Amino acid sequence: MVTSLDSSLRRLEQLSDEDADALLDRARSLRRSAREGRVRPLLRSKNLGMLCADQTSEDARFFVRAASGLGARIADIRPSLVLAQPEEALQTVRMLGRLYDAIECQGVPADFVRRARQHAGVPVFEALASPKHPTAHLAALLDPDGATADDARFFMLPAALVVALECFRPG
Repeated sequence: MVTSLDSSLRRLEQLSDEDADALLDRARSLRRSAREGRVRPLLRSKNLGMLCADQTSEDARFFVRAASGLGARIADIRPSLVLAQPEEALQTVRMLGRLYDAIECQGVPADFVRRARQHAGVPVFEALASPKHPTAHLAALLDPDGATADDARFFMLPAALVVALECFRPG
């Protein structure tokens, strides 16, 4: 059982071998299901918030495509709505944690993401869809079969979401 994934996704070197294996196994399972034409909507009942200034960016589109492919609903949240009033930011983060099962932050100050992780009560990701995110490097370890790096990332991103949501323990 994965125990620390929700907090250790930030840095690949923080992932235990067990966590990395769980992510790789889930990504392989998702890829196999997609190839067999039997993708299950594992995120069907999940509402994900995406704090992103540019919803048309490649990373934002990648996140939406990968998460919605498993049935998640994604709400675009303008960072200016959250970051405009620093004194109210924690209240807003707590409210977002009640509205969403997880929050993806893209182009948001790292200090805000750190505070959001402490107070949201749900998994908060920092640029999970970025090709620079540690899970993208982990995706390179998927069995090579002629797939591109983006193809591997496409299965790793929802694998990370599913596993993090399954094992998340607030507090």
